[in-house]
Amino acid sequence: MTLYFSVGSETTSLTTDDLRDALKQTFDAIKRPESVLLLPPDATRLFSRAGELTVLCHELLGDRVKDIMPALGTHTPMKPAQLDHMFPGVPHDLFRPHRWREDVVELGQVPADFVSEVTGGIYTKSWPAQVNKMLRDGGHDLIFSLGQVVPHEVIGMANYNKNVFVGTGGVSGINESHYLSAMVGIDETLGIADTPLRKILNYASDHFCDNMPLLYALTVIQQMKDGTKHTRGLFIGDDHETFFHAAELARKVNITHLPKAPQHVVAYLDPDEFKSTWLGNKAIYRTRKAIATGGRLTVIGPAVEEFGEDPRIDQLIRKYGYRTKAEVMQLVAENEDLAGDPSAAAHLVHGSPENRFEVVYAAGKLTDEEIASVGFTPGDLDALMKRYDVHSLEDGFHTDVDGSEFYFVQNPALGLWEAPLN
Repeated sequence: MTLYFSVGSETTSLTTDDLRDALKQTFDAIKRPESVLLLPPDATRLFSRAGELTVLCHELLGDRVKDIMPALGTHTPMKPAQLDHMFPGVPHDLFRPHRWREDVVELGQVPADFVSEVTGGIYTKSWPAQVNKMLRDGGHDLIFSLGQVVPHEVIGMANYNKNVFVGTGGVSGINESHYLSAMVGIDETLGIADTPLRKILNYASDHFCDNMPLLYALTVIQQMKDGTKHTRGLFIGDDHETFFHAAELARKVNITHLPKAPQHVVAYLDPDEFKSTWLGNKAIYRTRKAIATGGRLTVIGPAVEEFGEDPRIDQLIRKYGYRTKAEVMQLVAENEDLAGDPSAAAHLVHGSPENRFEVVYAAGKLTDEEIASVGFTPGDLDALMKRYDVHSLEDGFHTDVDGSEFYFVQNPALGLWEAPLN
């Protein structure tokens, strides 16, 4: 187990040349592979610089890159225009779709007693470690997973082997991982590196992946108040320590501690990144630990056009709406369709403000009736876009037109906000 490249600090700002040099150093150290599978994220992680790393890998390795599989998880396959935007110059015929309901194999089961132990008895079933069959059967001598470590609602800190077991995972693995994490609790998960689910995925890596030539490149990105982004770190290796180094830095640069809990938070969802509440609810996840009890979150999502990116999950969100954890658990116990799709149930829990604050959702391509039907307050997108100049506002406290105070978040996917709650 080796950490091949490790550079990062709160003041580091890595350039494209720095990324290229890091990859060269790594490929020299591991002996250049002959058949490579790249596993970048999809367009929902546009700002991770994983797209740029993919382009650089293709530049450096040429036709040794045989396959590129965006780690979609349950997300919609990337469209040609999205591929060109995120991976400019990379031939489309190298990209392979991940079909999470069809193209998976099971590597093994994490034992129920281990799962029960790490979850404190909250979850007592074994967990299936599933991956796309290309990872096991593709004949590659390097599987290079590329992505960003950042606070995450399901795993605590995103990426590393989550990109493998969830990003290229199957129905059971994804469903059960999301649900067990929701049962542990989102507030007990966000921003924590060594969560119960992380322990489970690490167990799967240690016991089931010995014959898979996995390597990880993990970025840490900080968005400044003026919107500029700096790559504060890059860590490349094949072991758990690679991830924990990145997670330690991400805790320093991606978690904002506010001196007081704002009564009103306004969060913007970039149209290039957020087209569903499945993704856009990061506005709820990442600010929920900051919003004052009885307060309000206003979500401005011009391109939000659906609830779930998977048609079946979309139907379940529409049917049941965003409910409290206790209500969702009861619905799971009483309804076979929701019980059969635990990741959807987990999403409903994560998206609920637990009756602690109001969520006003201005979705550009969903009707007021649709928004209200899932438990949110509809927002007037045009009026809110005029009221809040999302392209000039910086992260931080501002005075609203009525004299009240609000806190603005440019991109909730790039951080986590916390404040003392009353």
